[in-house]
Amino acid sequence: MTQYYDVEAVRKLFPVVEKMTYLDSGFQTPMSTPVKHAFETFIQESYETAGPKSVWIDRMEQTRAKVAALLNAAAEDIAFTKNTSEAMNIAANALPLNAGDNVLMIHGDHPNNTYAFLNLKKKGVEVLFIPMTEIVNADSFRPHLDANTKVISISYVAFHAGHRFDIESIGALCKAKNLYFVVDIMQAIGVVPIDAKKVGATFIGSGTHKGLLIPQGLGLLYWDRTRTELEPAYLAAISLENPPADFIARPDDMAPAPTAGRFELGNFNLPAIHGLGAALDLINEIGIEKIEAHCFDLGDRLIAGLDALNIKLVGPRDRSNRAPHIYVAALPADEWIDYFASNDVRVSPERDGVRISLAMFNTVSDIDRVLDVIKKRGNTTGRSSKAA
Repeated sequence: MTQYYDVEAVRKLFPVVEKMTYLDSGFQTPMSTPVKHAFETFIQESYETAGPKSVWIDRMEQTRAKVAALLNAAAEDIAFTKNTSEAMNIAANALPLNAGDNVLMIHGDHPNNTYAFLNLKKKGVEVLFIPMTEIVNADSFRPHLDANTKVISISYVAFHAGHRFDIESIGALCKAKNLYFVVDIMQAIGVVPIDAKKVGATFIGSGTHKGLLIPQGLGLLYWDRTRTELEPAYLAAISLENPPADFIARPDDMAPAPTAGRFELGNFNLPAIHGLGAALDLINEIGIEKIEAHCFDLGDRLIAGLDALNIKLVGPRDRSNRAPHIYVAALPADEWIDYFASNDVRVSPERDGVRISLAMFNTVSDIDRVLDVIKKRGNTTGRSSKAA
């Protein structure tokens, strides 16, 4: 296996790997030492000085710029949110949709993306679902477009089986048909390179507790600032182009900020933003392309091992349409999760099996360990031919 970076050095930054075989970053990435130190710095400053808020805000803007760089965007394109769900709801409610309009989505995509749009049914907006197939691209959506279609919304990487959809071709279709395009990148960001300009999305939303290595409670939203007609469904002083310095609301000056800040509301999760800055520094030091390549190689080894055990892989096998880091073995979760836990292997139950999800700190030994644990128990379910 190719050595893209010093994985052993990275492992030392994630102490949890000394206690268990951690293969559950698709649910929550464990905290790293740099992130822990960033939180500790914030706590110490708050404890000792009651908070240098101007310094904290400066650091927040530095982190905003780091997020933007990761997405090949500008800092003015990025808003901070609470999580992916909030980002998707902000996006859905900012779109100028009316009764009779429809939104195209993938059946079985993440529910918190889907519910944001299903909630618009009370306005008369219709949500139409197309099948989730191994390959989803512009041609998947094209036959379902009609005169009432106004939006396509989709995840980049499917959380439950690692499908990686062709969002660039879908973005090109949306541009050609003048549709809004909303993308959930929660399961991709931090592991898979993402270029917002190439994607051509109207909104891109994500949380930060998976590939971006931060505990739950922070999210982000990219906005295409050329779509100036899109305004938040709510308003606060921070959302305005000219927030009142004297904190007296003025109804004759309510223009929203020209930046993605128009979608921000109230105070920020400053501790988490401090942690995110440190996490992005670590990701950038390694290189997102190297993280992706490393996970792809580990995934190839895992697939080969599952094949040798005659266990079906749920989801795509080919690198062209699979995520590098999310794999589901067709083992009944209710029969296997406790067994894995008893062997200090952390994985997640999924709708079609057991999800094994990788991160920058995983190694060949982690893959071999999970395969060995499966082999020792023996598999009487989930057997299949190698075709997934």
